[in-house]
Amino acid sequence: MATFQYEAVNNKSGKTEKGELPAASQPEALARLQEMGLHPTKVEQAKAASKRTKPGKGKKGAKKGVGQMEINIPGLGGRVKEKILTIFTRQLAQLTSAGLPLLTGLKVLQKQEKDATLRRVLGEMSEVIEGGGTFSEGLAQHPKVFNKLFVSMVKAGELGGVLEVVLDRLAMFMEKAMKIKGKVKAAMFYPIAVLVVAVVIMGILLVFVIPKFKDVFSDMLGKDGLPDFTEFVLSISDTVRLNAMGTMCGVFACFFTFSMIGRTNFGRYILDKMSLVFPVIGPVVERVAIARFARTLGTLINSGVPILQALNIVKDTSGNVVVSRAVQDVHDSVKEGETIVAPLDASRVFPPMVISMVDVGEKTGDMPQMLEKIADTYDEEVDRAVESLTSLIEPIMIVFLAVIVGGIVIAMFLPLIVMIESLGGAE
Repeated sequence: MATFQYEAVNNKSGKTEKGELPAASQPEALARLQEMGLHPTKVEQAKAASKRTKPGKGKKGAKKGVGQMEINIPGLGGRVKEKILTIFTRQLAQLTSAGLPLLTGLKVLQKQEKDATLRRVLGEMSEVIEGGGTFSEGLAQHPKVFNKLFVSMVKAGELGGVLEVVLDRLAMFMEKAMKIKGKVKAAMFYPIAVLVVAVVIMGILLVFVIPKFKDVFSDMLGKDGLPDFTEFVLSISDTVRLNAMGTMCGVFACFFTFSMIGRTNFGRYILDKMSLVFPVIGPVVERVAIARFARTLGTLINSGVPILQALNIVKDTSGNVVVSRAVQDVHDSVKEGETIVAPLDASRVFPPMVISMVDVGEKTGDMPQMLEKIADTYDEEVDRAVESLTSLIEPIMIVFLAVIVGGIVIAMFLPLIVMIESLGGAE
């Protein structure tokens, strides 16, 4: 009998549990976990410790067989692009809605799928279903492709006998989420492009153009006669030109430090908090976070996922630590038998309009529909905010570029002005 390692969500508490379970096969392990009141998200056979080769031990230079070679090819790393996964979900929803059996639909999509990773995953899920397992069990074996939201909604659809309806809702959710993300990326493309152009222009001026002016100025005025601003620009040029490697290392160190700070819990919280209150960008980030929270929670509840489990999933997929902590407070409040509104209000993340609509939905028992309305409202606000952001960023970036290039030009012309004034004074 083999041993299986698992990760599962407790249906009562909504918490994630990890452990090991002896079973003859993976389907049996999945069945036993469900009997224990757990919703499995990951189940895999534990490897025997004796079969693992420890570093520095064993035969040195031993070559792997052809079937044991580890090849890392881009596109085969176990993940699937969001666009490809959204298209797959929509196609599967259409096939099941048309009355096609789930297994047949998976095999049809597997044959026509061009993405190697998703094609392999579809084949493995088909094998799970053919072996007596469920669709959600097959999804749970691929956490890198299908997140907890996907697995939990499918599980709820299977239990309620409305899998085709849930798949349609899931496809709509993914399409709207991808649409919002695409608009935000499109809005950020212009300032990033302008910033890259500014850096390239500055690099060309500092490395190739300014040194030639320096030689001319040193012959005509001497080093002591240069204006302070010109000296400052020339010193930057010398630093970049003569210490190119050090400059690149400094820039890399800044990015690396910023990245490492973002990996810590406290650093990520500070960065996410700043993103919500940052001028111009903050309102867009806030609206996107609220729309994502409302649509995810509404879709999960409407699909039959228990409220505690739904809040755990929303917390893990929020994409913002500040919102995630607020959702955790909501989870704790609901677990204690209290309302959702109080912790939402205390978090100071959600506007009064959202809190009042959630309060109405909770009192009338129409929470999923109210959350969907909130999400639709904030999707429209995201559209308006992105348009405003785009129209505002364009002049800001033009002024930024003009200040940088204009400052360098002025620094180069200041010595000429000094020369002209000195010649006028001599006359």
